[in-house]
Amino acid sequence: MAALLWLLIPLAAGVAASVWGGWAVRRRTAPPDAAGVAGYERFRAAMERTHGAECVAPAASTPRLPAGAGGVPDGRAREAR
Repeated sequence: MAALLWLLIPLAAGVAASVWGGWAVRRRTAPPDAAGVAGYERFRAAMERTHGAECVAPAASTPRLPAGAGGVPDGRAREAR
């Protein structure tokens, strides 16, 4: 009888694992598409406001130097110009 009692432990663990597995893979409700699109539009608008004219790409003929390769070392030197 004691051996049967010991078999209940793995059986209970298996049942608990099955319940948890079913709960973990359940289908969650997704937000409606309209709400997701509206959120994306708000994000894009915020990014355009934040980085409007400041993020202008350099001309193709302008060589790009790696940081610290004879360029301006930091922001204070740029402001001093």
